[in-house]
Amino acid sequence: MSNTFPGYLKERLPLVEQALSRVAAAPLDGTSCATADLSRYLYAPLAHFTSGGGKRVRPVLCLLGAEAVGAAPERALSAGIAIELFQSAALIHDDIADESELRRGEPCLYVTEGTGVAINMGDLALTQVFEVVMEDATLDATTKLSLLRSLATMEHHTLEGQALDLGWARDGRWDITSADYTFMVTSKTAYYTAAYPLYLGAIAGGASEDVARELYVIGIEAGVAFQLQDDLLNLVGDADAQGKDFRSDITEGKRTLAVVHALENLGNAERDELVSLLTAGVTAPDDLARAVELIAAGGGIEHCRSLAEKGAEETKRLAAEAAEKGRITFEARDLLCSMADFFVERAA
Repeated sequence: MSNTFPGYLKERLPLVEQALSRVAAAPLDGTSCATADLSRYLYAPLAHFTSGGGKRVRPVLCLLGAEAVGAAPERALSAGIAIELFQSAALIHDDIADESELRRGEPCLYVTEGTGVAINMGDLALTQVFEVVMEDATLDATTKLSLLRSLATMEHHTLEGQALDLGWARDGRWDITSADYTFMVTSKTAYYTAAYPLYLGAIAGGASEDVARELYVIGIEAGVAFQLQDDLLNLVGDADAQGKDFRSDITEGKRTLAVVHALENLGNAERDELVSLLTAGVTAPDDLARAVELIAAGGGIEHCRSLAEKGAEETKRLAAEAAEKGRITFEARDLLCSMADFFVERAA
């Protein structure tokens, strides 16, 4: 097993891809006269969307959660696939809510298939979240129930975070505090990006609740750091690598921590100018650059970077502590430490 997280991702990716192909949704009645239409309007586009999922960080973290407590990674495959399917549903629905144009370098699903059809595909992916766990013949009924209950809680947290993110934008709210942002991003991103993948993997691997909970806490720290780095990359990352998505958070008026912190610290005139840029849907490079300049002047860029680095360091501290107590393996400790660095040092 690789001792670096990027290496571990590469090693475990085939397991995830094979499992995804096995659970691809199909018509309930394969003999129906509507089979071809169901494929066109539901199953084929959703399968294509899910197949373009990149590194599969979330399901691979599920496998790591199982291996961290001494179990085979295959024990956590259905839980990992469930989270990946939830990710597909969330992205499909997010793109509609945000009126985005591109996803993974391709037109968003609602752009190519229509909003109603895309919503329905996302809903199917949500249904599959629970189906794949219920149909896992390798898990006993008690473990399945625990996983299903936790998956439902994970989804609930994510929807709470999404409600705040969308609601603040709808109501033109700029009185958001750093604490508000942290609650929102923990709910919307950290739970399903790292905390629950590690926790569910440990539960599937037969760990006790207290051991699984230690991995969950590690995942919260890592998940917030992951999102902070995402926010930074959108503002000051590689423009060529991101293409049209670069600085889209400004165009969309996102309440990121960098923005919120800057608004808390800028003078009235600069604060008003930044809010004006964030509410105008600007796309001109000069306007986008000015917004970033104001965010930096308010300390938002540096504050965001500092908190991401602190989150990575806390992730490493917690992982080392868990290994010293015999809660997780030392191999898992090394991978979690590498994961923390990967989350805050990645360029895309």
